[in-house]
Amino acid sequence: MARKVGLVALAVVLTLVWQPPAPAAERLTLMLDWFPNPNHVPIYAALRQGYFAQEGLEVAIQVPVDPADPLKLAAARRVDVSINYQHTVTIARAQGLPVVSVGLLVDRLLGALIFLKDSGITTTADLRGKRIGFGVPGWGEAVIKAIAAHGGVREGEFQTQYVGFNLVPALLGGKVDAVTGLRNYEPIVLEIEGRAVGMLPYEAHGIPDYYQLLFIAHPDTVKQRRGAIKGFVRGVARGIAYTIRSPRQAYQQFAETNPRGDTGLNRRAFAATLPYFARSQEQRVDRWARLQDFMYGRKLIGVRTPPAARFVNLLEGEVRP
Repeated sequence: MARKVGLVALAVVLTLVWQPPAPAAERLTLMLDWFPNPNHVPIYAALRQGYFAQEGLEVAIQVPVDPADPLKLAAARRVDVSINYQHTVTIARAQGLPVVSVGLLVDRLLGALIFLKDSGITTTADLRGKRIGFGVPGWGEAVIKAIAAHGGVREGEFQTQYVGFNLVPALLGGKVDAVTGLRNYEPIVLEIEGRAVGMLPYEAHGIPDYYQLLFIAHPDTVKQRRGAIKGFVRGVARGIAYTIRSPRQAYQQFAETNPRGDTGLNRRAFAATLPYFARSQEQRVDRWARLQDFMYGRKLIGVRTPPAARFVNLLEGEVRP
């Protein structure tokens, strides 16, 4: 009898101790839009908090060599997911490139026309006679012209000038009077330089409010790896929720993973970005349609394509984290 009880006890112990091996995590490659920066804090928070791992994913982050790589490599299926922008996805789809938006990181515009307060600019009407710098050919010029037109300033009453990535030096050096930029970055750099800054937010001056940063993938990747892509988006949503709830801890996790990025500038940039992180992963047809109409009217694209075909709401019906 004692032996029987002992065997039973041993069986119970073995049952409690032995667990079947966990399934191997599914690898998913994510290419950032640029080098790691405060825009990416929720992604690193999701990694450090284990949200991707809880979805059965091993997310491998890649940094692009060229800013054009994230879109091109997602379209070529050389990476699973990339961070990109709604306006570049709109151009890509008009050109026939196979990419769709699967999730959101920053769901409102960060763009603004930025100037020094001693430039004499306070409204769009003050753009007459000014030189305005831009960094992205085509798109930058179209934005400047649209903002000017919104304020009643005609083409020919101002000048546009390509300055590449040298937006702040061009402004500080007096080469231009204003630049197109991001409200969570260039104004902070200028303030650190001791200059008072003004800006005209795009969405208040004739530019449709669109999704600033989103996640894209090839449609076949979404079809064949829907569970993994959905798990990734769910992990991002949880990372954003954690970042909003615990911003200091989230930024610290980013800084520990990217120590070279822990600067006074980036700490301030993160604080400026925090209100713009996507509270929902739901994308709307009307926002895609409005941006497409704007870009078509400005001759940035030559054809219209169905707005609903450019995105997929993978978390539809799920409760927000």
